[in-house]
Amino acid sequence: MITFEAHLAEKLKNPEFRKAYEEESRLLKLGLTIMEAREQHGMTQKELAQKSRVTQQQLSKIENGVNCNLLTFIRVSSALGLDLTVST
Repeated sequence: MITFEAHLAEKLKNPEFRKAYEEESRLLKLGLTIMEAREQHGMTQKELAQKSRVTQQQLSKIENGVNCNLLTFIRVSSALGLDLTVST
């Protein structure tokens, strides 16, 4: 039986799969960072959503690594005192 790690390693050899995997991984990491910062501030999703001027559903999607627009990321990050940095 093949392990998950071995299966993933095989799939990552495909450049298209690797690119999609890395993009999704970045979204998930960003969502986890926002969730951890929210929890450190002692805020609920509802409280942060109100402070950010986004819906609680939008915030939940961010924290779960679902793609959303840049303005939503900026609003939520600003409400938490986080800076978004784009680099090449």
